[in-house]
Amino acid sequence: MINKGLQKPEGKVFLPFYTPQIMRLFGLIGYPLGHSFSQKYFTEKFAREGILDARYELFPIPEIAQLPDILRMHPDLHGLNVTIPYKESVLPFLHDLDETARAVGAVNCIRVRDGRLTGYNTDVYGFEQSLRNSMDEAAMLHQALILGTGGASKAVAYVLRRIGIDYQFVSRQADAEKGWLNYEDLRHVDWSAYALVVNTTPLGTYPNTEGCPDLPFEKLSAQHLVFDLVYNPPQTVLLRNALEQHARVQNGLDMLHLQAEKAWEVWQQ
Repeated sequence: MINKGLQKPEGKVFLPFYTPQIMRLFGLIGYPLGHSFSQKYFTEKFAREGILDARYELFPIPEIAQLPDILRMHPDLHGLNVTIPYKESVLPFLHDLDETARAVGAVNCIRVRDGRLTGYNTDVYGFEQSLRNSMDEAAMLHQALILGTGGASKAVAYVLRRIGIDYQFVSRQADAEKGWLNYEDLRHVDWSAYALVVNTTPLGTYPNTEGCPDLPFEKLSAQHLVFDLVYNPPQTVLLRNALEQHARVQNGLDMLHLQAEKAWEVWQQ
C-alpha cells in the first residue's frame, strides 16, 4: 500500500510560516542636507545587494542638541552618518570613540548599539584611498594647502601626516599662534612648494553653486592637484577655475562612496 503521508483536509489552505523582518534604520544628520547623495546611495545599495531589512533617512537638524530627540523617536536606529556642521560638536553626545576618531578629533560615522553611541571617522579612509588614486609619488614630496579648519579638515590633516605630506591650514582669519594663513596670504606664498590643494569648506555646494574659495588661480599650474571634497555639483567653480590653469582636479564623489562603504562595515560590527 502506498503511504500518502499527511493529507491536508479538504478545503483547507495552508500558508507557509512567516516571520516579519525587523527593519534597521540608518541615516544622516547635518544641516542643511539638500545637497546630500547619501540617501540615494544607500537606498540603491540596499536594493542592489538585496538588503531587505534596512532603510536610510535624512535628519536635517538645525542644532546638534536635537540628536537625543532623533534617537528617542527612532528606537530602530542602528547607525548615523554625520556631516557639516556637526563633525566636531557631536563629540559630547557620544559614549565612545574609536582610535582614529579620537586621534582626528572629529566624527562622521556613529554606530548605535544598546543605547550606546560610538563615534568613528570613515572620512580618513575615504580621503586617503581617493588621494592615493589621484596623486603620484613625486607630488607627495611637496606640501599641501588645506582650505578650511572644520571637522573635515582634521581628517585631511590626519591622512597627510600619516603619508608624510606637510600641510598648511588656510582660514578666513589668519592665526599666527596656530600657524594658519588667510586667503590674502596665498597671494604671497611660493606656490611651487605646493602640489596639493584640498578644499574642506562647503563653498560651491548645491544650491549655492557659485561659491568658491578666494584663491589666486593664476598661480596654479599643471603641477598642482586641486581636490575638492564637495561632490554636488560634480564640477564646482573651484575645479573649473583650476582646470583653466591646467591643474589636475578631483571632486569628492569617490571619497563619498569609499567612506560610505566603510561606514556600512562599521554598522555591521
